[in-house]
Amino acid sequence: MSVPISVLIAAHIQKLCHQRGISINQLAQMGGLADSTLDNIMNRRSVYPSIKTLVRIANAFGLTVAEFLDFPALNDYSFEDDTDA
Repeated sequence: MSVPISVLIAAHIQKLCHQRGISINQLAQMGGLADSTLDNIMNRRSVYPSIKTLVRIANAFGLTVAEFLDFPALNDYSFEDDTDA
């Protein structure tokens, strides 16, 4: 069984925040998101973040959503085992 996509996205957000020297709360503010929205993603309570949320996160990092979602763990993700797809 593969790692849930929410875990991959949360790890990617954490990595990008670390690289840029910003906190999750700062990212939420930069993206115009409620702290609770990012908290739910980071604590795996949000299994499938909305496209709107992903776009706002990407924009806060200065990326397009395509650039934000272009990372090896997600590119190699197998949706075959994903029953909610």
